[in-house]
Amino acid sequence: MDIKWLKTFVIAAEYENFRKASEELFLTQPAVTKHIKRLEENLNIQLFDRIGKNITLTAAGHKFLPHAKEIICTYERGLDDFESWKQGYNRKLIIAAAPQIASSILPSILRSFTEKNPDIEVLINVLSSYEIGSEISAGRADLGLTRIKPIQTNINCQIVHDEPVFLVGPNMADQDCMYDEKMALQKFRLITHNHPEYWDHLLNNIKRFYPTVRTMKVNQIEITKQFIEQGLGVSYLPATMVKNEIKMKQLVEIKANKIVPPTSSTYVLTKVATNESIEFIQFLKKAIL
Repeated sequence: MDIKWLKTFVIAAEYENFRKASEELFLTQPAVTKHIKRLEENLNIQLFDRIGKNITLTAAGHKFLPHAKEIICTYERGLDDFESWKQGYNRKLIIAAAPQIASSILPSILRSFTEKNPDIEVLINVLSSYEIGSEISAGRADLGLTRIKPIQTNINCQIVHDEPVFLVGPNMADQDCMYDEKMALQKFRLITHNHPEYWDHLLNNIKRFYPTVRTMKVNQIEITKQFIEQGLGVSYLPATMVKNEIKMKQLVEIKANKIVPPTSSTYVLTKVATNESIEFIQFLKKAIL
């Protein structure tokens, strides 16, 4: 039995259409038909009823479908494990990380962690903070790094880091004097909603003191920083996300006056405390303290 036949069967069963299956698999339609015929011959039973151009699963097809999916999953997992073994790994850690974390504190921590643990294969899935809780809950990742507290109740959540948030703006070195909070929020658009946790409460507070502030929603911090550098606005961003730009004088910190900036928390999520996730959490805590 060829694994290609099983994959073709699963896709054809999903669409109940050989033409759509051929497009999904980048095969010709006769090739799809041939795969299904070979599989049916191998199993000695018909998997599809064919009525003109339409196909539907037979009772046997419905019965065999979950087994086909399981065989494919086992096959692909086995290949992945074998490839990991070839590369010298004997353990694995899957991390689901929010973009804000993946582009700031995570790279340097991962470099040190992998150097000290060369036998651990680390896989990184970058997802929005809102998706990470469900990823851990479903068991698709061993450990989650997020900026918001999850709503799922079947997972463990702990804060591993709190950091200040700054109001930052473009470097106006050509100006006679540096601008303050009031000038910044009156002169520039306020770029909002680039962080999943603090913006709703923060924006209400800002509007109490600066009711005419103009806003611009941008849902990614990296894009927000580029916009600020180009003079498109100002924003409140976590310290770790802007420290390099401030150091290089691409951005400037604007001192708080009436607005008390929030803090940004980093949460670690787990469902099952594997040895690898425990080791990483311990390493993470030491690295960011």
